[in-house]
Amino acid sequence: RTFVLDTGFDEISGPARGREIWRPVGEGLTAVGIDPDTVEDVILSHLHYDHAGNHELFPRARYHLQEREMAYCTGPCMCHHILRHPFHLEDVQHMVKRVFEGRVQFHDGDREIAPGLSLHWVGGHSRGLQVVRVKTRRGWVVLASDAAHYYENFERHAPFAVVVDVADMLKGYDTMDRLASSRQHIVPGHDPLVLERYPSSNKGPGIVRLDADPIAI
Repeated sequence: RTFVLDTGFDEISGPARGREIWRPVGEGLTAVGIDPDTVEDVILSHLHYDHAGNHELFPRARYHLQEREMAYCTGPCMCHHILRHPFHLEDVQHMVKRVFEGRVQFHDGDREIAPGLSLHWVGGHSRGLQVVRVKTRRGWVVLASDAAHYYENFERHAPFAVVVDVADMLKGYDTMDRLASSRQHIVPGHDPLVLERYPSSNKGPGIVRLDADPIAI
């Protein structure tokens, strides 16, 4: 059973914000042997533009999302530019459409969605941000997404600049420490050091094995 965590930005939302698409999401999945058309489960850590695009790639998927995130990005907070800026309107609209299609599984807090795979609300960066805990051959790995953009965020308890609730973000670091087998099992969402610390896969450049022990710390 295949689970995809986050779907990146697309050729519209990315370049509009000055972001270069190095490898389209569909190509990356194909490189590791995953046909997007067959994916039945997509986990969205939150709905910021760089995590929730490329809707057309997953025609069969059910989306896993925290209730708080949907309420946040469709509620009164979006009246404020500084809070709505990380969201792409079309991504939010597409997610509302998925709700009406019956293709969104909402979660409230912590939930195991498959043996060895669980979702955990942390908030902080966005109101409904969730991290993913995965049982691997080296222990419990936590995929932090934007709960920690970089290693230094959780190692030094130094919050990232884009934040809705600083207290929740700080508590999120403690939650990840509790969920992971060790701090070496926490994978930040945007740190290029991840590509240096983990062994390369044979699937192509920029693809590493997070289930393997780090090769550098």
